[in-house]
Amino acid sequence: MIEIPVWEKYTLSIEEAAAYFRIGENKLRQLIAENPNADYILWNGTRAQIKRKKFEEIIDNLSAI
Repeated sequence: MIEIPVWEKYTLSIEEAAAYFRIGENKLRQLIAENPNADYILWNGTRAQIKRKKFEEIIDNLSAI
């Protein structure tokens, strides 16, 4: 199986996103629960995936989470 580096993936799991963005998993889960229809979330059944580039844009415009 080919391993794709995190910085090249289109979507990230909660665990990958927490490590990549240096945000706690619980905080990410809270953001998803508060904004289930946000454009940076892709739902795979009941599993949320973070769209990396869209979430980067959101983070770039914030001063605090």
